[in-house]
Amino acid sequence: MQQTRVALIGLGLMGSGMARRLLGAGFPLTVWNRNPERANALAAEGAHVAKTPGEAAARADVVLSMVADDAASRAVWLGERGALTGVARGAVLVESSTLSVGWIEELAREAATHGAELLDAPVSGSKPHAASGELVFLVGGSAAALETARPALTAMSRAILHVGASGRGALLKLVNNFMCGVQAATLAEALALIERSGLDRTKSLELLTTGAPGSPLVKTLSARMTARDYTPNFLLRLMAKDLTYALGEGRRHGLSLATVASALEVVDQAVAAGNGEEDFSALVEPLRRPADGTR
Repeated sequence: MQQTRVALIGLGLMGSGMARRLLGAGFPLTVWNRNPERANALAAEGAHVAKTPGEAAARADVVLSMVADDAASRAVWLGERGALTGVARGAVLVESSTLSVGWIEELAREAATHGAELLDAPVSGSKPHAASGELVFLVGGSAAALETARPALTAMSRAILHVGASGRGALLKLVNNFMCGVQAATLAEALALIERSGLDRTKSLELLTTGAPGSPLVKTLSARMTARDYTPNFLLRLMAKDLTYALGEGRRHGLSLATVASALEVVDQAVAAGNGEEDFSALVEPLRRPADGTR
């Protein structure tokens, strides 16, 4: 049986790892990235490097996108020489970026006009999970389209959750990420208070990470915050974007999502302080600084 041809658009922290998982599983892979250096690095590993998203889509049965936000997604799908200019009728499009539900709904309609079908399939996991094939795909869309894409998604994941119709995957991902953002902001404030007040940090964090507040995320982020190691696994500026999208979705459903709004204030403060390109655990840094800005 002929192997499914796959295209992957977007080779950032997540996309590069996903691409290598697909190549390792033997899929014929075409890649495109706005910065061609990242795409060219995959050529030596067997990927075909397309010059445009449209060219990448024309070479694939399943076309995946992993980009930063709504604007980037719109550009790669609908822009000049975008993926929808080259996609074949009957292709399955997989948007794995964390995006607004409104844009996913619009993109699904655009895909249908080209005879293709869209799955919104954002992921739970970060850079190391993408590299190791341990992502969890949260899929919205038809069961038939999912079966077409399933072999490719399986190569990149430990689980595939079909959560309903188009847009449901995007919505659940926003819920997932806003809960992560709220936990991160709470931990940052707790750690800042521990340090400023002179509490024993080691003993305090042992209580917080092994007791009732000790979620897997809290354990991971507390280690990064303590070490001040902000090597990016998930960029802080993208958390700001996700929280903003979540607030918009809350308004659509008549909810203020007050804890999300408060977390966004903490995240925005850190982005404004220059931490936006670091791991999102860096949101603690402005809270550590006294009012005079010293450390």
